[in-house]
Amino acid sequence: MKKIIFPKSLKKGDKIAVISPAGAVEASQLEKGIEMIRSKGYEPILGEHLYTTFSHGYQYAGTEAERIQDINWALNDDEISAVWASRGGYGCQHLLENINLKNFSKNPKWYIGYSDNTVIQSYLLKKGFASIHGQTVKTSSFGVTEESYELIFDILEGKTPNYSLKSHQFNKTGSCEGQLIGGNLALVYALLGTDYSFKFKNRILFIEDIGENFYALDRMMMSLELASVFKKISGLIIGGMTNMGTEKENTSYNDSFDNLAYQLISERIAKYKFPVIFGFPNGHIKDNRPLIIGGNVKLEVKDQVNIKFEN
Repeated sequence: MKKIIFPKSLKKGDKIAVISPAGAVEASQLEKGIEMIRSKGYEPILGEHLYTTFSHGYQYAGTEAERIQDINWALNDDEISAVWASRGGYGCQHLLENINLKNFSKNPKWYIGYSDNTVIQSYLLKKGFASIHGQTVKTSSFGVTEESYELIFDILEGKTPNYSLKSHQFNKTGSCEGQLIGGNLALVYALLGTDYSFKFKNRILFIEDIGENFYALDRMMMSLELASVFKKISGLIIGGMTNMGTEKENTSYNDSFDNLAYQLISERIAKYKFPVIFGFPNGHIKDNRPLIIGGNVKLEVKDQVNIKFEN
């Protein structure tokens, strides 16, 4: 396994690029997030097409060419110290074949986002760089806890997160150590069989999702099963499963940690012996605590759950 490069820590006054690599976003939706970046002592630099809208079967934040232009500028400009996605949505897959890391490789920087940004983080990890799976600049409709953002700034400033959780009824006890991969389940699934898919052997997989019918959730889990993902990983962390199913299928429609979704996942992985954590606070949820994709993590799943990252 190649050594993963962690970008250098930021210092006050550094510039953070804000870009829209996928779905369209309005200026009013980013006001609080951009002001927060300023209040922390950093200078937000807005991508040229941050607020562009291109309607083509979906409301994209610009054409593919415009979004590629912005991400390559943000990743490679030597004056930029971190890149923060405005939101997810759909569209990051369009960029993968045209991402340029020529200057980035000489001066790596943190990429921050979640949801559709999972594919960008998989791309960066395959090139040997860690990233932050955490809240976007746009706050979700669920709201975002202050700690969710504070912990991102902690990582940007060189601190490593550690988490302790209460046990969950579906957890599988045990301990393991490995590189953390994953993100949004739909995107992990969408990358299977491509050159941009995560490597799974001896890794710890994290998954979360939103708005999927239960049969679609099971289809994705079955695809991972048929691709032998569960035979390869050494541990599994499940985050938010939000607004899953339909109102007829699920009486707890607004539950961020959907019990039926958890049950379906639990049944699908029942025969495997690796430790499993349910209910980790990351995903399309209010308490969205960041994880380091590519970070080395130790899991201990007993009556208490401990997750410890190491550089």
